[in-house]
Amino acid sequence: MRNRRGSNRLLEPATWAPKEARGVLVEQLAAWGHRLGEASREAVEAVATLLVESALGDGGTRISLHLSDQDGAACIVVLSHTVGLTGSHESGGGDVLHRVTGYRHVTGCGSDTGPEGRRIWAVLDL
Repeated sequence: MRNRRGSNRLLEPATWAPKEARGVLVEQLAAWGHRLGEASREAVEAVATLLVESALGDGGTRISLHLSDQDGAACIVVLSHTVGLTGSHESGGGDVLHRVTGYRHVTGCGSDTGPEGRRIWAVLDL
């Protein structure tokens, strides 16, 4: 993350993690001076929920939540910290990336896996 602001937080892999992530992201964006309208706030919260719930499903020992902003956009990255995952998604178009792209504020998203688990991300126009 060069030439942009960034923030990160470790989350406990628990049922309340999506709610905690939503609060952390909205609070940080406000601290950086972003005035989120109702639609963009709802998109940030919904996307955060989808990403964190997906990471919870991986069964890792912790979840890393990362946020950066640049030029009126925010990038949310969630890392599941689960060893031995494959890069596959759910079949039938119901995977998390498909659901994330359903929000009009989302301009990009992706997922990859590595030794630290699965990393899933989305970029949203604010």
